[in-house]
Amino acid sequence: MLLQMTFIGIAILTFLLFYLGTGKSKTVLIFGSIWLIVCGVLSYRGFFQNTSVLPPRMIWVLLPVLILVVLCYRTMNVLNLKINYLIAIHVLRLPVELVLFQLFLKGSIPVLMTFQGWNFDIFIGISAIAMLSYSMLAGKRLNIKIFRWWNILGLLFLFLIVSIAILSAPSPIQLLAFETPNIALITFPYTLLPAVIVPFVLLSHLLCLKCIRGKICD
Repeated sequence: MLLQMTFIGIAILTFLLFYLGTGKSKTVLIFGSIWLIVCGVLSYRGFFQNTSVLPPRMIWVLLPVLILVVLCYRTMNVLNLKINYLIAIHVLRLPVELVLFQLFLKGSIPVLMTFQGWNFDIFIGISAIAMLSYSMLAGKRLNIKIFRWWNILGLLFLFLIVSIAILSAPSPIQLLAFETPNIALITFPYTLLPAVIVPFVLLSHLLCLKCIRGKICD
């Protein structure tokens, strides 16, 4: 129960940080809240646990998320962005890693999805703390080239772990980890990882890169 409550807290905090990072966008607040509640209710009712159907039911999370990410990226005004909040989202990748490791110990996900496997998000979380300390505490501007490559690397690590999570989940398209399949992310509340946390992490990287391209971060 404690692990579940911790993860729910991480998901909500991720959403709140993204809301603040967009300059308190009302659109993000309204649609983000609705999406968080809908996915939470579906997950709680076990909607995603039927793994024998095609297409896999997780597609009903991934497709709307993809559409929302594209729309948010294209419509968000970079002048309203609060970069430090967007960076702070990535600090939460550390507690997510710790939760995933606990789920691995419980046999709910494969070792591939942890920092002992192919999940390198822990490095992004640690470096995000360093960036926030440099930017907020020291009052220094981030080096744009380093910041750009940090975001690109963060995206690559994110795509890697998302691919592993999809291919190790029990479904007709499973290709990895048959001995210890990824069953956690189709159960409540861990479905909020692909439904809520990953999209906001992805968007935070993309919006930072959009900000750099618009020379707003100089």
